[in-house]
Amino acid sequence: MKKTTTVSILLVAAILLLLNVLSKNFFYRLDLTADKQYTLSNATKDILRNLDSPVTVTAYFSEDLPPNLQKLRKDFLEMLVEFRNTSKSMVDYQFIDPNADPEKEQEAQQNGIQPVMINIREKDQSKQQRAFLGAILKMGELQEVIPVIATGTGMEYSLTTSIKKMSVVNKPVIGVVQGHGEPSLQDIAQVYQSLSILYTIEPVDLNNGDLSRFKAVAMVGPKDSIPPTHLANLDIYLSNGGNLFFGVNRVEGNLQEQTGSLVNTGLESWLALKGVQVEPSFLLDAQCGTVNVQRQQGFFVMNSPVQFPYLPLISQFPKHPITNGLEQVILPFASPISYNGPGTFTPFLQSSAKSASSPAPTTFDVFNKKWTANDFMMSNLTLGAIVEGQGLGKMIVVGDGDFPVSGQQGRGQSQDNISLMVNSIDFLSDDTGLIELRTKGVATRPISEEYLGEENAGKRSFMKYMNFGLPLLLVIFYGFVRFQRQRNLRMKRMQEGFV
Repeated sequence: MKKTTTVSILLVAAILLLLNVLSKNFFYRLDLTADKQYTLSNATKDILRNLDSPVTVTAYFSEDLPPNLQKLRKDFLEMLVEFRNTSKSMVDYQFIDPNADPEKEQEAQQNGIQPVMINIREKDQSKQQRAFLGAILKMGELQEVIPVIATGTGMEYSLTTSIKKMSVVNKPVIGVVQGHGEPSLQDIAQVYQSLSILYTIEPVDLNNGDLSRFKAVAMVGPKDSIPPTHLANLDIYLSNGGNLFFGVNRVEGNLQEQTGSLVNTGLESWLALKGVQVEPSFLLDAQCGTVNVQRQQGFFVMNSPVQFPYLPLISQFPKHPITNGLEQVILPFASPISYNGPGTFTPFLQSSAKSASSPAPTTFDVFNKKWTANDFMMSNLTLGAIVEGQGLGKMIVVGDGDFPVSGQQGRGQSQDNISLMVNSIDFLSDDTGLIELRTKGVATRPISEEYLGEENAGKRSFMKYMNFGLPLLLVIFYGFVRFQRQRNLRMKRMQEGFV
C-alpha cells in the first residue's frame, strides 16, 4: 500500500510537471471580449501561414519590472507563442534582460532599442527605473525594430506589420500628387508610415503624363488651380485601369476670421464631368466636434469647449471593407457629395440623422449661435463614396481634403482618420488584408444619437439616475430578501418538533 501510494504521488507530480511545461508552448483560451482582443486576426494568420523564410524575434525586456509591465511581458510572450504555433515554428523568439549584461545593453541600444524611464513605488517611496521594452525582428538580412512594445491590440499590429514589411518582396507603387498646394508627404506622415508597410510611396508630378506604373494615385486637398493638361493625364490614367483617390476641399473655413469661403481648383469641374458633384456648401451635423472659445469670467479669461456643427463626427458606417472597424472620423469643413452619372455610386461615409447643408460663402457665429433641432432637417448626406463605371479603374471621392493631415488643430488627430485614407488605398489596390488588423480594438464609445440634444434631456437624466440608483436598489432588495429568509428560518427553528 505504501509503495503504491508513493508511485501514485510520483505519477501525479510527473503529469503536473509535464502539463506545466506544455502549457508554456501550447495553450488555448476563450476570448469573451466584444472585439476579440485576444484572438489573432485573420490577416495575421494569413501572413504567418504564408511565410517563406523564418523570422527570429529577440525581445529585450528587463526582468525586474512593476506588476503592470510584468503583465505586458507575459502578454508579449503569449502572443509570440501563438505566432510560433500559427506559423508552424516559422517564428522563433528569445528573451534577453539587458540590465543583467552590459554587453547586451549596448547591443540593444545599437540596434535602436533605447531604455525608457518608468516610475515605480517601493516601500512608500517613488523612484525611476531604466527599463527595456523593445524587440528586434530578423528575416534573413532584413531587420525591423519595435522600440517599445505597445499594449493591447497595438502589440499584434506592431508584430504583424513588421513581419509583413520584411516578407513583401516587390511593393506596388502608390503616387501622391504634389504641385497644386497639396500637403507634403511630411504633412501626412502617419498615412505615409502606414502605407509604407505594403507600398512604395512616391510624389507625383502631373507634368509627366505616364502614370501607368502606379497601382493607385491620391490627390489630397489641392488649393491652387490645376492645369487642364494635368487633369487630362488623370483621364488617361483612369481610362487605362488606374485607380484614383480624391480628398476634395470644395469649401474652406477660417475660425480666426469666422468666415467660410469657396475653393475652386478645377478638380471639382473635372469630377462633375464624371457625374460626381462636390457641393459648394458646408456640411453641418448635430454630432460634431468642439472648438475652444475664450470667455471672460470675472478677472479671468477661460477657454470653454463649444460644439461646432461645421466639424462633423461620423460614427455610423455602412458595412464595407474601407470602414470596417472604424469608430469615429472627423471631417472638418466638409462638403456633401452627390452623383448623376451612368456608373455605380457606393457611399461609405454619411452624416448623421440630424444634419444640414449651408451654402458658401458664409460667416460663423461661434459665440452666440444657439443650435436647435430645426437647424438639422436633413439626414444621411453622403461625404465619401466609390465611383465605378467611369473608365476601367475606380475612384474614391471624399468631400474633405484635410482629414488625413497631421499637426493641425482639430485635423488629423484621430487614428481612424488615418485608417480611413489607408483603407481606401488598400481597397483601390485590391489588398484589404491589413484593414481588419489596422482597425482592430476599441477607440471610442460615443453617446448614442438618441440621447443627444436638448429635446432628449429627460432620457439622459433617466439613464443617469437609473445607473446610479439601480445598483443601490438591487443591494437593498437582496438584503431584504436575505433578511426575510433568515427570519423565516429562525421562526421555523423555534417551532416545536423542529429537528
